[in-house]
Amino acid sequence: MKLHDLRPADGSRQPRIRVGRGIAAGKGKTAGRGTKGQKARAGGSIPPWFEGGQTPLHMRIPKLRGFKNRFKIEYEVVNVGAIAALAERGAFEVDTTDRTGAKAGPITVNQEILRAVGLVRTLNKPLKILGAGELTSQLFVVADAFTASARSKIEAAGGRVNVLEVPASPLAALGVDETPTKTVREPRTAAGRAAADTAVKARAARAVDTAEIAAEAAATTKAKAGASSKAAKVPVAANEAAAPAAAPSAVTESHRSAEAETPSGDDA
Repeated sequence: MKLHDLRPADGSRQPRIRVGRGIAAGKGKTAGRGTKGQKARAGGSIPPWFEGGQTPLHMRIPKLRGFKNRFKIEYEVVNVGAIAALAERGAFEVDTTDRTGAKAGPITVNQEILRAVGLVRTLNKPLKILGAGELTSQLFVVADAFTASARSKIEAAGGRVNVLEVPASPLAALGVDETPTKTVREPRTAAGRAAADTAVKARAARAVDTAEIAAEAAATTKAKAGASSKAAKVPVAANEAAAPAAAPSAVTESHRSAEAETPSGDDA
């Protein structure tokens, strides 16, 4: 191969289509632009987003300016002042006395009751109690959330609050064991299975050693306890009988030492 034999690879270069060179060329007369119209004129290109003159999409949609919290909770809010006004008019009046005539307790107020009296529009949203207004009635209020001022006002009037808590994770059904079962994956390779078997055998050996050590310790403790109990049961008479036997030997030794110290008559 020589320098003049070099040429581009097949298909890498295509010749430019020559339009307007007569009917025989296949691109004569209208040169592939069709018959008249905006696209047939020079410079008549239309951008891809053009919609024929109507308001384009990027102008029709709203502009997302600012920040929108996707995790915001939309509450049904009620002020303690509104609840107090209805309580004073008797909207929540129920039989608050028991059979003995004593006062049973505060009036219960929840989202269903507030919806019945017209303070809440829907039950599909959580309820939040706000602290605007004054409260003198003793109420037991159940809601999803309370402001600090609302809580303090309700408790100052002698009432109580109860916050409805939603579990953070799914709970097991009634009667179902909540103990999680751990799934053990079996090794896929022979080496992995052998390693798993070795680990199981090592754990079993450690368990046996631990059991043997515990058994030996228990036996030692039991033997010591038996020896101490036998020593405690030795009769006192045996000790008294052993004492006279030891006394003569002690007397003999003292007599011998006295004879050794006393000078004989010949020495005198």
